Amino acid sequence: MSATETTGTPEAGSPNAGRWVGRSRALLKLAFPLILTNFAYVALTTVDIVMLGRLGAVEIAAAGLAIALFNQLRTTGTGLVTGVSNLVAEARVRDDRERVGALLFAGFFWATVCGAVFCVALLLIGPLLVLLGQDPAVVDKAGDFLMVLAPGMLPCLWFQNLRHFTTGLKRPGPLLGIALASVGVTIGLNYVLIYGKFGLPAFGFVGVAIATVTVFLLSFLAFVAVILRDDTLRPYLASPHARRWDGDAVRSVWRLGLPISGTYASEAGFFSVLTLVIGSLGVEALAAQTALNQIVYIVFMISAGLSHAASILISEADGRGDHREARGLGLLATAWGVIVTLLVAVVYLAIPDAIVSLFLSAERADNAAVIALTVTGLLIAALMQVFDATQNIGNGILRGIGDTAGPFRISLVGYWLIGLPAGYLLGVTAGWGVEGVWTGQTIGLAATAALLLAAFLRRVDRIHRETSGSPAPESEPS
Repeated sequence: MSATETTGTPEAGSPNAGRWVGRSRALLKLAFPLILTNFAYVALTTVDIVMLGRLGAVEIAAAGLAIALFNQLRTTGTGLVTGVSNLVAEARVRDDRERVGALLFAGFFWATVCGAVFCVALLLIGPLLVLLGQDPAVVDKAGDFLMVLAPGMLPCLWFQNLRHFTTGLKRPGPLLGIALASVGVTIGLNYVLIYGKFGLPAFGFVGVAIATVTVFLLSFLAFVAVILRDDTLRPYLASPHARRWDGDAVRSVWRLGLPISGTYASEAGFFSVLTLVIGSLGVEALAAQTALNQIVYIVFMISAGLSHAASILISEADGRGDHREARGLGLLATAWGVIVTLLVAVVYLAIPDAIVSLFLSAERADNAAVIALTVTGLLIAALMQVFDATQNIGNGILRGIGDTAGPFRISLVGYWLIGLPAGYLLGVTAGWGVEGVWTGQTIGLAATAALLLAAFLRRVDRIHRETSGSPAPESEPS
């Protein structure tokens, strides 16, 4: 199969502009359904935050703290099965159907192990939060929230494994319909369970956790049902290889997924620790962090889709030995990420109050301080999200050329040796408060983004020289 057949790019003799258009078409064709699915998926937590914002600062702070801890472990577990998509893509190119089935089983194995361990960890961690300087009232409510939310880790990670499996087969379409349906179910369940409708008791803010776990389970079951009705996907799920232990596949997912998981854990841990630092500054600061994180997280889903799509296409190009194509795709995905986030930044700067009002009710007097802090944070986020998108895409494009350990090492430098100290020094030591922590976070993301992009260019150019014996490609990807 030629490069043109696989990626949809023009032949090698076409002008550079034609190659950019062709690469963009191939990239966006795969990224678009992933981005839409990401939007629908993040809408689940957005609905939760919006409805919690109507309950008060303590409730949104407590749920935000619980969700931050849940997302820390969920992201770590997702990282372990993320490599399934790359491994499946490679097996698909070789038409190795048995290998694809074995990789599906391996992903489920690791998702189950992680889900069980992380569920227990969430149940035990609640009482320890007081020792980390968090408000006792917030910790009590966060503990109640986690008691309900923790079991949802298992269906959540099972869903993620299926997601990466179908993406590796270049059939991510079913995800979008499921995610959109989940949004509607989440809205309905939140309303019923928070306020007590149709004869059910009013669970208050814990009702959000009940709704979330229910939606995780229903989403996974719906995904299985959709796959069983798909003539292309069903044979893989029904294959005996998808129900049989394959040590090589299990080890392959572990070897590729462990450093990805470490990178994801490092990134999520960076944000979680900064959330704890912000929580020590007061309930209002923590509530503002919860709202701001959710606003930025929505935009982050664009770069997540671009990152994953670029990773798959680069894996295919790398498998064919077409390293010039891999290089061009990496730079193009980064450029698209920067362009989109800059456009969103304009909106942040133009109407920050209107955006924040969607998440926090101005009708509640105790929300005034939270709203003011969040508006300030949104102005900082206008720049921060550009670096966040770049570092996220940097992780994906490095993964596409087989480098999963590099992003982990870089994350330790960018997040923990630069970003965290900067956030603490500016926010706590210098007395800038939550704005200082957000500024330090931006510095850490900028450093990480620069290091990842430089690492990608060095690695892909080195591979090109080693395999072809020719000089590295020009700086303009041709």
